[in-house]
Amino acid sequence: MRAVRLVAIALAVALALVAAGVALLVAFQRRLLYQPAREDEATALARAARLGLTPWRDGTGALVGWRGDAIRAPRARVLVLHGNAGSALDRAAYVEALAPHGLDVALLEYPGYGARGGEPSLGSLAAAAAAALDALAAEGGPVWLVGESLGSGVAGRAFAARPALVAALLLVTPFADLADVARARFPLVPAALLRDRFAPARDLASFERPAVVLVAGKDEVVGAEQGRRVFDALRGPKRLYEDAGAKHGTLDLDAEAAMWGEIVSFLAAANG
Repeated sequence: MRAVRLVAIALAVALALVAAGVALLVAFQRRLLYQPAREDEATALARAARLGLTPWRDGTGALVGWRGDAIRAPRARVLVLHGNAGSALDRAAYVEALAPHGLDVALLEYPGYGARGGEPSLGSLAAAAAAALDALAAEGGPVWLVGESLGSGVAGRAFAARPALVAALLLVTPFADLADVARARFPLVPAALLRDRFAPARDLASFERPAVVLVAGKDEVVGAEQGRRVFDALRGPKRLYEDAGAKHGTLDLDAEAAMWGEIVSFLAAANG
């Protein structure tokens, strides 16, 4: 009987530890999901100046992101929704890659990232992206979305909120459903407990305009299959670029790559 009691006690302790671990993951999941780099506005402005970027502010004067050099009569205005780590200023490479092709590029900063106030969540990121879409659309011309990693989920929510405003889409190392990614990384945590349920494959299932998807074949963060699932969900003209040897953060996005001209030409032509 003593042995049985000891086994029961050990089992109870193990279950308690698992429950405690699950509770901590649930309570602090946003700290696990969002990993912003923070800096004060003065530091961010100085860094932006070195990168050739200018501050993008809303009607109240609050900083919401960064803009490249103004382009007269651009082919389109591009809203870049960046990935999880770092901040929008770490994505100046998209300006370098896209601006030479006649695109006016804006880097959205998420609430709680960089020098922007607030806290990150699905709701706050989606609202910020929708407001940015409204602002760019008001400037005239088509608006394209670039969604990188976490930004692919934000792009899905932005399209769902403003379906008429998104003329084309570029997704870089995207995921199809954050719940699936979380389930693979934390198998003991029920997916139903996930608070911020980004699901771009679902949100973009009705997207019938041109789209390009870039997939890292050895993506160790979300998995290459997630990107392929997003591609399969898209219903309009589309192209898939897959770098078989790349990991999540090593996809070659060099501004001089011929790929950028091909992507812009495809999205522009398919837009008519």
